[in-house]
Amino acid sequence: MGADAKTAMNVEMTDAAAKRIARIVAGEPGKTALRVSVEGGGCSGFSYKFDLVAGANDDDVAIEKDGATVLIDDLSLVYMGGSVIDFVDDLMGQSFQIRNPNAVASCGCGTSFSI
Repeated sequence: MGADAKTAMNVEMTDAAAKRIARIVAGEPGKTALRVSVEGGGCSGFSYKFDLVAGANDDDVAIEKDGATVLIDDLSLVYMGGSVIDFVDDLMGQSFQIRNPNAVASCGCGTSFSI
């Protein structure tokens, strides 16, 4: 098993996230996947960024489930190993959330974390 396949298995996508991603991509002509990346910044040190994209880059790892594709670049995977990408629809609203076991602190908005 190559390094990309091994790393990709460490990040999971829930059924709810897969359904929502597939629905969003279906309504966006020319877009094929959701890119999740980690950037410096945010109130806790790092933040997640979500973008709809037309295709993968050379350094992306693809996670596929039920017709949905999430792309994560090699650098972001370093910070996201073991994470679960979920879509939550509750009284507080709808959002993609990442449960990251590497994060030692996170903020109330759910998109910023520290390691």
